[in-house]
Amino acid sequence: MEQTKSLIEAYNQSSYPLIGHGRRNVKVLKEALEQWEDEQDSDMYGKGELIEDFEMRMARLLGKESAVFFPSGTMAQQIALRIWCDEKGNKKVGYHPLSHLEIHEKDGMKELHHLEPLLLADNERPVLLKDLLGMREDIACLLLELPQREIGGQLPAYAELEAMSAFCRERGIRLHLDGARLFEILPYYEKSAEEVCALFDSVYISFYKGIGGIAGAILAGDRDFTEQSKIWKRRHGGDLISLYPYIISADYYMERRLPQMEKYYREAQELAELYNGCQTMKTIPETPVSNMFHVHSEASKEQLEPIFIAIALETGVGLAQSVRDREDGGSYFEVNTGDRYGLAPKAAVLEAFRILDIKLHK
Repeated sequence: MEQTKSLIEAYNQSSYPLIGHGRRNVKVLKEALEQWEDEQDSDMYGKGELIEDFEMRMARLLGKESAVFFPSGTMAQQIALRIWCDEKGNKKVGYHPLSHLEIHEKDGMKELHHLEPLLLADNERPVLLKDLLGMREDIACLLLELPQREIGGQLPAYAELEAMSAFCRERGIRLHLDGARLFEILPYYEKSAEEVCALFDSVYISFYKGIGGIAGAILAGDRDFTEQSKIWKRRHGGDLISLYPYIISADYYMERRLPQMEKYYREAQELAELYNGCQTMKTIPETPVSNMFHVHSEASKEQLEPIFIAIALETGVGLAQSVRDREDGGSYFEVNTGDRYGLAPKAAVLEAFRILDIKLHK
């Protein structure tokens, strides 16, 4: 491997990158299209056998009456919250302070729908029943993200989840699942998608994160809810003339990767143990509860990046694509396991971590 200038270059050029399924390129669609005949009709403006059959199968998988395919989860979730707030005549929505809606969407929910967030819990842990019991304002809807990505993919215990669901139903609060990584948490909970989704009034899932498709999302719930979501989808410009590239890739990679979620989960635990064995490093959670976790280091980004670059050059193992600074002078980065981790020779991975531990000690 030639000398590289940046961490992302070193990672992309490494022989054994450990994160995710692979680079995002047109091969994702090419592989999926090989399963289809050229004469298959595409969907048109949200209608047609291709999209409607897929939506029906997703509804069954999630245990919901109906489902709608959206080009993005951002669109789907804002619409879900708008529907529930309109139903209740209350603009307040409860969610975690590090929710995607709060930190990644340029206040879309607030500016487009004039909804108002009530931030629950803190930046270190997921929302729990005690946060709901402590609410001083009425909310129309509660959004729970499972797992909570920005804090390392942490999860509440399943009994806690059941208690929050019961709390919401007793008080007429709609419960929405940000299930962008729903399938990744099922091995930990030892539940089916249908069992988890039964606790929620509406559910969003993503097709490009752990599944590895191109893009797209499903929003599921009862039929009245999904019919309203179709109207809002049109208002948002989400009824593209055709969405079939997203649907075909989602279908193909779901069939390929859903059976692997248990494997990815176990490999994440294995990888976290290696990081926790290195000096000045710890993972959050200490034992992963899905296929993702965060690694925190006492070393700064400026110190850590050259170490990762050197390890990639020396061993061919790519440990991380990017590193972020922490306010206390340390750093952290995100890890998620997919197809790639199992392709790396164990000896090379162990050598990479041996070198990492030595370099962190210097």
